[in-house]
Amino acid sequence: MARFLLTSAKKYGVLALGALLAACAEIEEEKPWIHVDRPQMLFTDTTLMDSYDKGVLSWKLKTAYLERWADKDEVLVRPVLVDIYDSLGERTAFLRADSGRLNMKFTYVYAYGHVYALTPKGASVRADSLLWNKKDNLVKTESYVRVVSEEGDVLQGKGFESDAKMDNWKILSNITGIFQDAANRIKEEDKAKAEEIEKRDSATVPPKPPEHPQERKQ
Repeated sequence: MARFLLTSAKKYGVLALGALLAACAEIEEEKPWIHVDRPQMLFTDTTLMDSYDKGVLSWKLKTAYLERWADKDEVLVRPVLVDIYDSLGERTAFLRADSGRLNMKFTYVYAYGHVYALTPKGASVRADSLLWNKKDNLVKTESYVRVVSEEGDVLQGKGFESDAKMDNWKILSNITGIFQDAANRIKEEDKAKAEEIEKRDSATVPPKPPEHPQERKQ
């Protein structure tokens, strides 16, 4: 009798375990399906995008991560590596940033996070963000910027504006600066200006009229 009861207990235990597993399986099957949004376009390798102005290469963007969602025309990239070219196809300047946004038509590029740019003349620009808009073909920001000129001068201020080639730029407000060898440079500029004024004045002095023959006889 003891053996029968033990066997029955084992049998009932197996049945109970089977019923429990079946119930768990039913519960798992009843779990709702979870929808996970995924980007329509995703590149996690080196990706290049080019921008042309009247058939001439203007910008080339390089990134290691590109993401685009189906309901947006905007593309997210990390990092932002932009090379800027002149009309002869030579690279003249570049722009670097942690991240950026642009649209598929390449009508704007917004770079942000440790932005660093080098202009064709050798000046370097650091800012929190920079925006290039094809409509006005200008590079702008309202954030604080720090510019080191080709002469080594350090200029800081709020707001920045430049042409698309980063060739001509200006800081908009709250400008402070440190000028390298300022005294000698001022002397040289004053000397050059004085020479220019002297040359201009000498060119405007009318020539002395020739003497009359009768005046020479007297």
